[in-house]
Amino acid sequence: MQTEVFQGLMIPFLGTALGSACVLFMKDRMNPMLQRALTGFAAGVMVAASIWSLLIPAMEQSEAMGKWSFIPAVAGFWLGILFLLVLDRIVPHLHMNSDKAEGPESSLQKATMLVLAVTLHNLPEGMAVGVVYAGLLAGNSGITAMGALALSLGIAIQNFPEGAIISMPLRAEGVSKKKAFLYGALSGAVEPIGAALTILAAGFFVPVLPYLLSFAAGAMLYVVVEELIPEMSEGEHSNVGTILFAVGFAVMMALDVALG
Repeated sequence: MQTEVFQGLMIPFLGTALGSACVLFMKDRMNPMLQRALTGFAAGVMVAASIWSLLIPAMEQSEAMGKWSFIPAVAGFWLGILFLLVLDRIVPHLHMNSDKAEGPESSLQKATMLVLAVTLHNLPEGMAVGVVYAGLLAGNSGITAMGALALSLGIAIQNFPEGAIISMPLRAEGVSKKKAFLYGALSGAVEPIGAALTILAAGFFVPVLPYLLSFAAGAMLYVVVEELIPEMSEGEHSNVGTILFAVGFAVMMALDVALG
């Protein structure tokens, strides 16, 4: 079981690292249309994962509450939203295609703030994987090994384009290809770390697992609405991002149902 958990935590990081490696073989700049498409795909995966892998299981685990079984899901969801809102305010970061940094004033380089933005983005994904595997380890949550793997694989799939989306702009900012790959890969390192810490915390608070599941969902959806959807809708032909959003949603939904 411990080996399965370790592999599950590392799979999303591998997706980010492989995506970041694209900078070693591609041109210095990514086609804007392709970037919108990849962003839309990632957003679709995250939304489907939030619903099928996190919110629905949170409500299923609260069935004993009867008609009030939605309470842990709603409460955890809002805690996740507020958690990311606070991080957004206290951590200096810079979103793609933006010249104005968010958070407190900082003298950090542009490349560093781009990495911080993606790191904030990846944190809730790591927490999502961690809390699902925490439920698996608990043994009485209804979460199966294949269901946990489905979420891990889904996050890894959407991390691949994300890795490319962060490493390519870094290269365009003048960072060497090797450093751009390294920074892109390191931005994903927060996922297994966040997942491991979530598992440790959940081990002490198994009764509140539904709240933790929905907390991760809220944090992920905050990222989707605040960052990914605006990026995928920029410029002309924004329907490309919408179509790939639907593709990503369908892929993650199919993974969760087929493997869960």
